[in-house]
Amino acid sequence: MIAGDAESFRVLVERHSRAVFRLAFRMTGNESDAEDIVQETFLRAYRGLGQFEARADFGTWLHRVAINCALDHLRRAKRREEEIREKPGGEEDAEALDAVPCGGPTPERLLLSSELRTKIAGAMAALSDRERAAFVLRHFDGCSIAEIAKALGLRDGATKNTIFRAVQKLREALQPLVNS
Repeated sequence: MIAGDAESFRVLVERHSRAVFRLAFRMTGNESDAEDIVQETFLRAYRGLGQFEARADFGTWLHRVAINCALDHLRRAKRREEEIREKPGGEEDAEALDAVPCGGPTPERLLLSSELRTKIAGAMAALSDRERAAFVLRHFDGCSIAEIAKALGLRDGATKNTIFRAVQKLREALQPLVNS
C-alpha cells in the first residue's frame, strides 16, 4: 500500500478496527475511551504510514500504535485526576466527579455483569499499564512473545517476565474466588 492511498487505508481500517477496539477496551475498561483510542490509533497510523516498513506485519505495527495511544490516554487520565485532587477543594470535586456517570456501560450491560467480572476488572486495573498490555496481547489476542515484544518495545525475556508478573498478580488477586 502506498502511503496516502485513502481507499487502501479504508480497507485496513475495516479489517483491523475490531481488534484495535478490543485491545483499547481491555486496556481502559471503558467503551467511550476505547472508541476515542481507535480513532486516535488510525489517525496516527495514517499519518505515520511513511514510517511503516512493508516487510513488517501491518497488524503488529498497528497494535504498537494502539498500545501507545492507550498508554497515552491512561497517562492523561491519571494526570487529570491528580490535578483535580491537588486543587483547593479537590477532594470534594474528585468525589463529585466519581459520582458522575462517565459514559460507561448501559443499564442492560450492568445487569449482565457479575461479581466475577467486577473482580477480574479490578484485578486487571491493578496491573501496571505495561503488564496489562502484555497480558491482553498474549491471553486475549493470542500474540506471540516476539509480537508482544515488538509491540511494547521490549526484549523477549523482559516480555516473558512482564506477562509472568501480570499472571502472578492476577492469580493472587483472584485466589479468593477460587477458594469460595
